[in-house]
Amino acid sequence: METITKEGKEVEVVLDEILKENNLSLDDVVYTTKENKGKLFKGNTVTVTVVKKEELYNVTKEYLKELIEGLGLEVNFEIQKKDEVNILKIYSNRNAILIGKNGQTLRALEILVKQMLQAKYNINFKVILDVENYRQKRQRNLEFLAKKTAKEVARTKVEVHMDNMNAYERRIIHNVLTDFKGVKTESEGEEPNRHIVIKPE
Repeated sequence: METITKEGKEVEVVLDEILKENNLSLDDVVYTTKENKGKLFKGNTVTVTVVKKEELYNVTKEYLKELIEGLGLEVNFEIQKKDEVNILKIYSNRNAILIGKNGQTLRALEILVKQMLQAKYNINFKVILDVENYRQKRQRNLEFLAKKTAKEVARTKVEVHMDNMNAYERRIIHNVLTDFKGVKTESEGEEPNRHIVIKPE
């Protein structure tokens, strides 16, 4: 994987120089920094390493291709941008296997990708995966469930504990109920058993 590395006094200055020299924007890259202790009579410096997101997606595609084809499945990829977020879409001949029950396999693949990028390249970068528009459908279902449950809580004044959800799904619930009259939302519990409680106001 191609990286761009430069040393200097301040992170912001070095990063800005790298972006200008390579005609890149901050949205195009992920960067890491390392502090270097100065020798006698020399001050500390920083090393900034920049990786294009495009490179990270290519590495991710190769990793997933090997993993999924190892299960005997055919697979193709496409990158889509939605609401300023890049989503890596996976197309296979057995989509249901890649999604898993309640999206568990899809989430597991995301975790594996994140761990691989961290272990191999020391880069903390979350790749969002989607199969057969599962995320979009799941979002619509969660929004519907949230509103339906909130109406019930507002009417009965009894709080409801929802099923355990990941951070992405909890954010959907919080967002859709931000301005919902008569209820408030809170997250409770520890991962992976963290869930939302819809409470009457």
